[in-house]
Amino acid sequence: FLSEACNLVFAAASREKQFLIIGTNKDIADLVLRSALKARCHYVNKKWLGGILTNWVTTEKQLNKLRDLKIEQKGVKLKSLLIQKRQSTKLRKQLVHLQTYFGGIIYMTRLPDIVIILDQQ
Repeated sequence: FLSEACNLVFAAASREKQFLIIGTNKDIADLVLRSALKARCHYVNKKWLGGILTNWVTTEKQLNKLRDLKIEQKGVKLKSLLIQKRQSTKLRKQLVHLQTYFGGIIYMTRLPDIVIILDQQ
């Protein structure tokens, strides 16, 4: 089965399919991150939020929100909010939260073709 899986992954990669690597166990989270970045594919290495794949409309909204917050952080809006510390802190917390859970799939524009789940019981 491992040989078949390797052949499937190789064939999919040669056809430029999108991959999603999932490994939320604390022991392999860093390995998932490094491997996904090296392979240039999407990943989830923190807590799996229910509905990431099955409720794509909601996930897409969260990804757009994360992208917008990142743009705001670089732009003038967040800097002008320094006067309003409470609002600025709230936005930063929201950005950190979204980055933690959606950082590995921020550029995923559609559902992945292949999902690789690691260390599942």
